[in-house]
Amino acid sequence: QVQPVESGGGLVQAGGSLRLSCAASGLPFSSYAMGWFRHAPGKERDFVATIDYSGGTTYYADSVKGRFTMYRDNARKTVYLQMNSLKPEDTAVYYCAARQGSAASTIGSDYYYWGQGTQVTVSS
Repeated sequence: QVQPVESGGGLVQAGGSLRLSCAASGLPFSSYAMGWFRHAPGKERDFVATIDYSGGTTYYADSVKGRFTMYRDNARKTVYLQMNSLKPEDTAVYYCAARQGSAASTIGSDYYYWGQGTQVTVSS
């Protein structure tokens, strides 16, 4: 079964950085747009970032603009989320998702394949 696999989560102090990775073997990766979403306790799942098939277009949630950067390496079939200046409100389970389309999308229902998630905890 095809499923993206996230890694890189952990515990970090406010102001620190983490880089999440998502490996998506088994997919025609270079044709698929990818996204990152997060789910904090007691909240709805939120869009974080998305990237088109080529890496040429990215969109970010307002809450992470200027702090997070999403990029991809199609040769490695991996996407990354570089998270800087982390805040306690960034604490959540982060999910990687792949959509059967090349255009970036901020809408969760556009994505077909989802990873199991990786926990990010930011302490104050």
